[in-house]
Amino acid sequence: MERDVGIVGYLTSTPGVGGTIKSAPEDFVVEEISSPPAVSPEGRYAIAQVRVRNWETNRLVRAMARALHISRKRIGYAGTKDKHAVTTRLFSFEDVPPEAVRGLRLKDVDILDAFRSDRPLELGDLAGNRFRIVVRDLPVEPEIAAKTVEETARALRIAGGFPSFFGIQRFGSIRPITHVVGRHLVRGEFREAVEAYVANPLEGEDPESYEVRSALRDTGDIQTALRSYPKSYGFEKAILNHLAVEPTDYVGALRSLPFNLLMMFVHGYQSFLFNRTLSERMRRRMPIHEPVAGDLVLPADASGLPDRSRTIDVTCDNLERAAKRCREGKAWVSAILFGSEPEFAGGEPGQIEKTIVASEGLRPEDFIIPEIPRISSKGTRREILAPFRGLDVHVGEAAFSLSFELTRGSYATCLVREFTKSE
Repeated sequence: MERDVGIVGYLTSTPGVGGTIKSAPEDFVVEEISSPPAVSPEGRYAIAQVRVRNWETNRLVRAMARALHISRKRIGYAGTKDKHAVTTRLFSFEDVPPEAVRGLRLKDVDILDAFRSDRPLELGDLAGNRFRIVVRDLPVEPEIAAKTVEETARALRIAGGFPSFFGIQRFGSIRPITHVVGRHLVRGEFREAVEAYVANPLEGEDPESYEVRSALRDTGDIQTALRSYPKSYGFEKAILNHLAVEPTDYVGALRSLPFNLLMMFVHGYQSFLFNRTLSERMRRRMPIHEPVAGDLVLPADASGLPDRSRTIDVTCDNLERAAKRCREGKAWVSAILFGSEPEFAGGEPGQIEKTIVASEGLRPEDFIIPEIPRISSKGTRREILAPFRGLDVHVGEAAFSLSFELTRGSYATCLVREFTKSE
């Protein structure tokens, strides 16, 4: 599955200890690190701290919107989270009193606090996330596991981070297809995009899902699919409902999906290309924690996080100085998130980036999507080393636990895989 989304290789050379992640949602606990909007007694937004268990973000937003009888567009949040987890995070609700939010009654959803504010939450309004993760069913003896886990932790601390892959959940933990849909979107293949999302059965998914998707793929019978698709498949059924009325309007069918889900398809494809680029760099044994000539590095912003709006060219003349900044955690080597306004690196890093893009037959203008302009993407650059803080490990009987903090946009599963070295 990792190879399907472009993830190949490890930063550390220690053996893996294997094990199972997310045996239960309580084994994967996430808490947002953020500064909530200021309290304003007359504010039009309710800000709520919410603890949820085993909820996918889009489906949670839809459920809260229905319970409050409002449009899902009036609900904001700072970032998406793993479904199979226990997460504590902030949401904003436009023109909804805090009392109504506190009264929400949804399975495995607890409203911990709610207050008024003058401004809503938007994607990116967080500094990072705090994790507590348990990996179970280790196939090695506790003594061996303890030694290996400590050696891996030491190697990661020396490197100052881990490969900043986009994790499986970026593409769909059960059905990793967001990048497949995104590839069709940027190529203008809207019928294929619809079919990849609503049909396209995959080995390993739920048997009921596999059966109904297979039937739609094989017969094209939309009416039967509408009757047979489970009620929980709300997004798929929204597409099918549109096609039942307008059988060839695939753009209109896609527009029935939430904007952030459509955007996730395009971003998923960009993430796939990024993963391939980072994997190839690692395959060539090029460093990811410090630059080589031709790299573009991202300086730290005012918050000490990678500033993706600025890049510094690394040449033979400033290589040592740039490397020193990276070792100090004040700059990061980057790779391209390809879009309509790409900024390629130079030298060997740039050659890798251009080769990956060319292998997909892409042009910058492909990421301008006139039929759905809002999901067009200029692209950017992203750090290839994900920093962490406060890494603490503990090995018990047939299990080990990790606690740590990551900056926004980093994937905890990509840190865990350095310890387990298994998909």
